[in-house]
Amino acid sequence: MARELILYTTLGCTQCEKAKLEIWPPLSHFGLRLRELDIADDPELLERFGTRIPLVGLGDCDDVCAWPFDREQLATWLAARL
Repeated sequence: MARELILYTTLGCTQCEKAKLEIWPPLSHFGLRLRELDIADDPELLERFGTRIPLVGLGDCDDVCAWPFDREQLATWLAARL
C-alpha cells in the first residue's frame, strides 16, 4: 500500500486547488497517493488549521508543509521525511 500525502483542505478553498497543481509531480516521484482531509469534518483540525489551509503532511499534525509552496519546496520537505 502506498503512503499517503494528506492535503488538509475544506470545501471551496481556492488556494487548495492551486496547491494541488504543485503537489502532483512530487506525489509520483515519491510514490505517494493524495488523500484530501476536510478540516470542517473534525473540530480539532478546524481549530488547529482553520486559517492556515492548505497544508500537507504525512500524518503528524505537528509536522506539516504550509502553503505557499512550490513543487521543489514540497519535494525538499518530503525528501527530508521519507
